[in-house]
Amino acid sequence: MSKELVFGHQKPDTDAITAAMAFSYFQNQLGYETEAVALGEPNDETKFALKKFGLEAPRVIKTAANEVDKVMLVDHNEPQQSVADIDKLTVTHLVDHHRIAGFDTAQPLWATVRPYGCVSTIITELFQQKHIDIPANLAGMMLSAIISDTLLLKSPTTTDHDREAVKYLAKVAGVEDYEKYGIEMLKAGTNLDAKSDADIVDGDAKTFELGGTKVRIGQVNTVDLDDVFACQADLEKEMHSLMDANGYDLFLLIATNILNSDSDLLVVGEPTAKVEEAFGKKLGDNNRMNLPGVVSRKKQVVPPLTDAFEG
Repeated sequence: MSKELVFGHQKPDTDAITAAMAFSYFQNQLGYETEAVALGEPNDETKFALKKFGLEAPRVIKTAANEVDKVMLVDHNEPQQSVADIDKLTVTHLVDHHRIAGFDTAQPLWATVRPYGCVSTIITELFQQKHIDIPANLAGMMLSAIISDTLLLKSPTTTDHDREAVKYLAKVAGVEDYEKYGIEMLKAGTNLDAKSDADIVDGDAKTFELGGTKVRIGQVNTVDLDDVFACQADLEKEMHSLMDANGYDLFLLIATNILNSDSDLLVVGEPTAKVEEAFGKKLGDNNRMNLPGVVSRKKQVVPPLTDAFEG
C-alpha cells in the first residue's frame, strides 16, 4: 500500500490542520500509510493549541503529485481551495462539513460529509464508531478545532454532535474547564499587532465561484472591531492588490467580535449591489456593513451570497 498525504484547505485554520492530523492517525490505525501535511503555516490560534498540547505542526507542502499518487482531503472539497496540483492526484477519502462544489473524481471514493460545526467532530465520531482510542494530546487539538470553528459553541453552525464531542474530548484531553481554555485560545488568535495587512485580510480566506463571479471572502476575529479598521485604507489597498494578482472580482472581509458575536463586513470590488441584496442592507460610505449576530462564513455569509449571485 503506497503512502498517502492528508491535508485540509489553503490558508489553514485550526480545524484544517487538526483534522488532517486526526484523520491521518485514524487511517494509520486502520492499516493505511498516511502523513498529515498542511497547505500553509498555522495561525496564532493554532500555534497556541499546538504548544498547549505539545504537538508539532505538520510540514507545509505546495504540491503533492511530486510525492504521492493518492491523497485524502479534510475540511474542503472545492478544487480552488486545495493543493495546486489536485487535478493530477487521485482522491481516495473525503471528510468535510462544507457544501460540495466543483468536486468530481474519476474513481469512487470513501466520503463522509456531515452538516456539523466542525470536521473534527465528524472524525471524533469515526474514532468512536471504530472503538479507537484518541491520544490525549490529539484529543486536545480536536477540542481546540471545535471551539475554533463554533466560536466556543456559539456559532449557528453548532450542532448537538459538536457539543457532545467537546465534552468527550475535554475529558480525554484532561481539560477541566474547556470554556476558560477556549476563551484563552480564541484570544490568542486575535493579536492584530502581530499581523500584517495581508494576514488580516487573507490569513483566513477562501475563494468562491458565484454566478460566474470570483469572490474572495476573508475573516478575522477580534475583541474590538475598531482595532481591525483603524487602518482601513491600508486593508483596502491590500485587498485591491490581491484582487489584481489573483483575478478576484470581489473581496469581502468579515471582522468578527468573538465576545459579542457581531461582525462588520468590508467590501472591495464589484458588484456591490449583489452583496447588498444578499444581506438586505446598504453599504455605508466607508464600504462597510454591520452584521449583528453573523459569525459563520459557511452558514451566514456564503449561502445568502450564493442566492443573490445565482438565484
